[in-house]
Amino acid sequence: MGRLRRLARLLPPALFALGLVLELATPPNVTVSAPFAATPLAAAALLSFRATVVAGVASSGTVVLLTWLHDEAGPDIEPEARSITIATVSALAVGVNYVLRRSGEQLASARVVAEAVQLAVLPTPPTRAGGLVFATRYRAAQTDARIGGDFYAVEETPYGVRLLLGDVRGKGLGAVEAVVIVVGAFREAAEQEETLADVAARLDRALQREGRRQLGTARFEGFTTAVLAEIPAHPPPPGGPGTPHATAPQNAASGPVLRLVNRGHPGPVLLHQGRTTLLEPDEPSLPLGMTELGVWPDEIDEVPFPAGSQLLLYTDGLSEARNADGVFYDPAGRLSRSYFADPEELLETVLIDVADHTGGEAVDDMALLAVAHETRRST
Repeated sequence: MGRLRRLARLLPPALFALGLVLELATPPNVTVSAPFAATPLAAAALLSFRATVVAGVASSGTVVLLTWLHDEAGPDIEPEARSITIATVSALAVGVNYVLRRSGEQLASARVVAEAVQLAVLPTPPTRAGGLVFATRYRAAQTDARIGGDFYAVEETPYGVRLLLGDVRGKGLGAVEAVVIVVGAFREAAEQEETLADVAARLDRALQREGRRQLGTARFEGFTTAVLAEIPAHPPPPGGPGTPHATAPQNAASGPVLRLVNRGHPGPVLLHQGRTTLLEPDEPSLPLGMTELGVWPDEIDEVPFPAGSQLLLYTDGLSEARNADGVFYDPAGRLSRSYFADPEELLETVLIDVADHTGGEAVDDMALLAVAHETRRST
């Protein structure tokens, strides 16, 4: 894109040069004014205000000079009309450039504000915590968008490292407000609650409180899908926190484990030694904020998370990305038989692969979070 922009900036002088070449190649009584009229217009779109003024003056002056040199005086007013036309176009080009520059400055200011809000709402997680390494990506469906309803968070707690990734129903400021509530509640609950089920319950209550403040259908239709993950710093002792909820107690003895609570969200993908496993919940649960439809205890699924494995969490902007034939992107299938050095390489590969799958078209926001055990390098 940078090279294309540099080439595009050569268009105004190229048009001006074309006008001079045509003037030399045509009879003296013929003046081809179109390239001279196009020169300031191209400058208005591609160059600075000063360069646009220079292009307008050069084009208008050249046409006036050529008219004076080659056209004989007579009743025909075409030469004068041509000069007036070029001067008018040049003046309009200067005005258009001024408006574009002011709009560009305002847009740049809006982008800075949006980026600041995004960092406040969705801070970048740490790249390392609790013996783990992380990578995150956020891709908005709309060009230049900075804020959306997808979110992620990483917290190092007394119970291990806890992760959150989810997707708020809806768009705009309402979605951003829900993101603030969920992420803020998670940061507090992750430090205080003993189990992931308790953390999920805190998030649910926070959304319910907010829902009661909403008016109209927002109170009844708002919800958030999310997946919560916990990677203990050390295997829990017998009878310690988490033991009553473990679906496979032997995992704790055999190595690192991963605990998951899924509230209506696409299942994460576990990658290990070229194999992928889609971690769907044993018992489906309702999304956060929908406890009015039913309340039952969250099931904590526990699976091995050995050294060398990686975990990919994502929103439906990835799993529901379609190709030209309407086929959904399948993260587990597409990443099978693949090896990645670290989470950064994993996410970069996913972004390239999904863009290839969809032809570069995105219809929904996409949030990605990848985690792996930190490898110890010998020195």
